[in-house]
Amino acid sequence: MKRSSESLYNLFWIFIVGCVVGWFVEGLFSLIKWKEFINHSAVVIGPFNMAYGLGALMLTALLYKFRNEKNIKIFLIGFIGGSILEYIMSWGMELVLGFTAWDYSRKPLNLNGRICVRYSLFWGLLGVVWIKYIYPYITKLLEKMDKNLGKRLAIFLSIFLVFDIFLTGVAINRARNKEKGIEAKYKYEEFLDKTFNKEYLKNMYNDSWGD
Repeated sequence: MKRSSESLYNLFWIFIVGCVVGWFVEGLFSLIKWKEFINHSAVVIGPFNMAYGLGALMLTALLYKFRNEKNIKIFLIGFIGGSILEYIMSWGMELVLGFTAWDYSRKPLNLNGRICVRYSLFWGLLGVVWIKYIYPYITKLLEKMDKNLGKRLAIFLSIFLVFDIFLTGVAINRARNKEKGIEAKYKYEEFLDKTFNKEYLKNMYNDSWGD
């Protein structure tokens, strides 16, 4: 039981690191390419891109037992696994939220606009970098971190993320209602209209929301 709880603890922090690092890398990329910072967070508060968090967990689960294998093998597993995960996430966002934050329809060798060879190659490369360099570094940091402090932070972040996800869903629903001409009736709706409005959401979701 103790070992399983420690494994869950490590996986949680791997997820959080993946969320934050993915958010940072995408933001940096947009800043370099378009000279504009785009907030690629999946939630309205904080730098948390769950797609990368899930990607970190997926790469860890798929590649851990192959971590000492040749890079080409790791690359191929990351290529296939990342592509499948990205397709599922795109489909899931469209099913649940009614939109997806990316569309590769104009890129060569894409599948239904959800995945394309360019970013599948990125997943393969990321798999090698992740399991060979990033994952070992994270595990070493977790070993050095005070476990009691780490567990308290994990509980706090878990509660906060649940609230953040709920708030994001409410904000999306309110922004859609405002688009339909439904005026705010309550103070919290007025707050959402000013703070997490359509423009804020479109910046988060790469201009895909509301189109």
